[in-house]
Amino acid sequence: MNKLISYFIFFIIFTTNSFSDVIKPSKKIEPDQVVKIQLKGLMNNNDPYSDVGIEQTWEFAHPKNKKYTGPLEKFKKMLKGDSYYMLLGHKEHQIEQVYLNENVATFLVTILDSDKTYYKFKWQVEKYINQGPLKDCWLTTAVSQPVSLGSSI
Repeated sequence: MNKLISYFIFFIIFTTNSFSDVIKPSKKIEPDQVVKIQLKGLMNNNDPYSDVGIEQTWEFAHPKNKKYTGPLEKFKKMLKGDSYYMLLGHKEHQIEQVYLNENVATFLVTILDSDKTYYKFKWQVEKYINQGPLKDCWLTTAVSQPVSLGSSI
């Protein structure tokens, strides 16, 4: 029942925001939903405007992650660089939960990029435990370097 409620909340969040709105972290958003939101943004990075998907991904980056990858303009360059470019405009993705406790969740993410090559990533989110507006929100703390799985052709 809790899973059903979570997916309903996820559906409401997606349908009540216009395409130009960036979804904000909320303690109601489950860890797998954080990864889905980020991947959907990266898949549609330039819709409805340039780099909105990167901005969406940045919104769910943990503050300790932002310390190393930010500010936003630096983060944009990093995602457009050799290590992560394949996430932008990718054709499809799959998310598999590999670990979950009350404060950390790890997922194996497989994407098919626009050149029809598969890549695998380890994606980790953590619950923000400090005080403030992000308290108890799940946020991304790490995304591994991609591992190429080869062409789909």
